[in-house]
Amino acid sequence: MFKTLVADVDGRLAVGVVPVSGGLDLKALAAAVGGKRAAMADPRDAERATGYVVGGISPLGGRKRLRTVVDSSVAEHETVFVSAGRRGLQLELAPDDLLRAADAITAPIAAPG
Repeated sequence: MFKTLVADVDGRLAVGVVPVSGGLDLKALAAAVGGKRAAMADPRDAERATGYVVGGISPLGGRKRLRTVVDSSVAEHETVFVSAGRRGLQLELAPDDLLRAADAITAPIAAPG
C-alpha cells in the first residue's frame, strides 16, 4: 500500500506517493520537481486543491492537477493500492497505470519509517 501526501514546494503544491511503511523525504520531493524547499502542506490547502479530505487524498482525479511523484520502489510491485478518494477506500492498479493516470514521475522520495 502507498500513501499520498501533499507538500508545499517553493510555494506550489506537489503530491508525493510513498509506501505506508515509511515517510516522505521532503528534500527529495523538492529536488524531483525542480524545487529547493518543501514542507508538508497545510491540510486545508491540500483539501482545497485536491477536493479530498486528509486521510483520503488520492493521487488520481483531484480538483487541480498537481505535480505528482511516486517513490521509485513502486516498480518492485505487480500491483499497488492507493487511496481512492475517501478514508478507507483503496484502489488497486498496476504501477504503470498509476503513473499514467496521475501523470506522475518516479524518484526515490521515501524516507525510512
